[in-house]
Amino acid sequence: MKYVFGRGKAVWIPVMLLIPGMFFYFAVSLGPSIATSYWSFTDATGIVGIPVNWIGFENYREFLFLGTASRDNLSALLRTLKFSFLVSTIQFTVGLFIALLLNQNLKGTKFFRTLFFYPVILGVTIQGLIWKLFLYPMGGPMTKILGLFGMQSELLGGLPNQAFMWVVFVQIWANMGITMVIFLSGLQTIPSELLEAAKMDGANPWQVFRNVIWPLLTPSINTNLLLNIIGSLQAWQLFFLLLGYRNGTQVLGYLVFAQGFGQSSGSMTLGFRQGFAAAASIVLFILVLIIGLGTQYFLNRREKRILGGEI
Repeated sequence: MKYVFGRGKAVWIPVMLLIPGMFFYFAVSLGPSIATSYWSFTDATGIVGIPVNWIGFENYREFLFLGTASRDNLSALLRTLKFSFLVSTIQFTVGLFIALLLNQNLKGTKFFRTLFFYPVILGVTIQGLIWKLFLYPMGGPMTKILGLFGMQSELLGGLPNQAFMWVVFVQIWANMGITMVIFLSGLQTIPSELLEAAKMDGANPWQVFRNVIWPLLTPSINTNLLLNIIGSLQAWQLFFLLLGYRNGTQVLGYLVFAQGFGQSSGSMTLGFRQGFAAAASIVLFILVLIIGLGTQYFLNRREKRILGGEI
């Protein structure tokens, strides 16, 4: 095979071209990850002047096994899994349903596509502030709406489980537009001839969906499931904006932020334990890695089985 870059010093041209990209990747992605792994074995606080000591696996031991705090941490981990399950399943189902509706040649579909995608472009800070004002229990719009029906609710200030479910709702509202767009793009790649042929053979709408649309949507299904699961496992900003650090509601991502940069909850103050936060972030990374790889393996096998090809 002929080497297209020539001979002598010219053989180094590909290597020289790769160096800037590799340096950038290391600087913004791999480098911070390695640094976080290192800090997780120290008692770093992030405060200038305070010495940093190597403490081995002490942060991990404290996070997973030591006292009441470890039980709270494990509760946060389980709550993260619950949040991911609820968000992934509901967002996936609602996004698919809306995409199917908006893929029909009905009047006003462009308007509703824009309307449902609109929350995505607002950004998490605006999304959180909108719903915090809307759900404000002391005279906010939702309180007045409930008042019309003689109902009262503390909304975000209510019981932890109720407040947690409001964050689930806002998370789905904020990101459902992406799920819908991915499904719409998949639906528009399905040849109309296949749908017409199925109808001519006597298939009802459910049979068309089950035997034609669902299998051919496999790439979109896989993409949406992975994005929903990984995105919801890492989500924490809406908890910060809507609830603050509050026992019974925090997820693992928010725990990392609170331990690293300081948060207050009543008489309890957390903060500036960046070594401990780094250890918690490594635990979160391992959780996302295991679930993400497991899901991808399952989805790849399903895609190969339905669409063919090597596993």
